Amino acid sequence: MKKVSLLLLIALSAFGQSPTVQTELKPVRVFDAVADSALASMRKRAQELKIHGAAVVAFIEGDVTQSWSSKMVIVGSMKDNPTEKSRGNNLLAIAYAKAAEMAETLKDSGHAGRPPMTGENGWEGGLIKKGKTGYLIAAFSGGPSESDLKVSQAGLEVLAEKL
Repeated sequence: MKKVSLLLLIALSAFGQSPTVQTELKPVRVFDAVADSALASMRKRAQELKIHGAAVVAFIEGDVTQSWSSKMVIVGSMKDNPTEKSRGNNLLAIAYAKAAEMAETLKDSGHAGRPPMTGENGWEGGLIKKGKTGYLIAAFSGGPSESDLKVSQAGLEVLAEKL
């Protein structure tokens, strides 16, 4: 690797280009590297609580939601069991609805301080935190709200260590 870097520097110098050395990773790249660890922590916590569902983590760079990077993982099953009265729930859709609500309000899901908008469910289970370079989101759907919050907290703690 050192030989390739040295050759690149020599080649850039030969063509009058001054190489720039990137000493710091962009926050989105850090998120990509940390997201899998956060999701693994969420999976572990959900398994400890004996619940299945969908875990989502996301990173919004800056102070205003214009875009995000996100990753998800299914823990056991993406849907719950249908009953006589219900066709069941798409737990991934609910987790992303929680994340979307937080991206719009910059508050934990279910705590928007207003009625849910169309597409939001207003349910608790997602957490958001201002990090060093943007907002960190962790959401889980599959258990009771109290359990979903515990799973989300596990993921948010991992993200907050690095972002």
